[in-house]
Amino acid sequence: MSKIKICGIRREDDIIYVNKYLPEFIGFIFAPSKRRISFGEAADLAKNLDPSIKKVGVFVNESCENIDEAINKCDLDVVQIHGDEDPCYFEKLKNKTLSLSKDKRVEVWKALRVKDEMSLLEMGNYKVDGFVLDTFIEGSYGGAGKTFDWTLAVNAKKYGKIILAGGLTSENLIDAINIVNPMVFDVSSGVETDGYKDEKKICDFIRIARSY
Repeated sequence: MSKIKICGIRREDDIIYVNKYLPEFIGFIFAPSKRRISFGEAADLAKNLDPSIKKVGVFVNESCENIDEAINKCDLDVVQIHGDEDPCYFEKLKNKTLSLSKDKRVEVWKALRVKDEMSLLEMGNYKVDGFVLDTFIEGSYGGAGKTFDWTLAVNAKKYGKIILAGGLTSENLIDAINIVNPMVFDVSSGVETDGYKDEKKICDFIRIARSY
């Protein structure tokens, strides 16, 4: 069964919702976005988070030093990298920053913006714990709530564990399960109403995901 990540957590209400329905992961966005929060805000929210839920920090072109600060301040379990970072950056992140940050191991996920089969070729260059596949949108590091051809995600499995993002909703989730069945479903706008997390949508998404 695929796991679930609710991304873009930024309010105490969001913490109440996820504590009730218990996705495996939540995401704090530390990159330019309407859902961006500070390390301090994330740390305060994390204090009330159910301990069974893992915390993912989302970064774009961030220094290893700042990521190290976020890991320690927010007690992150995963760092998700969405920018233009090359394989050497990931080697430094995994071998130095993360190994010195805390006793527990912190996973690294590399995000890729998928446009076509060519988008997948670089995956073999990265030694990471998982690949977040999001939709290619010109000028954006996120998928802006749009889906891509999910058969490409199936092909990408040969490179590693897949976290499927981009345009997921309760309405298309069963198709995503049947076609891709990734390690993790990563949803944000698909469980929102008017830009804020919606308890019913979170409930419906998790219920459907765990029924298959």
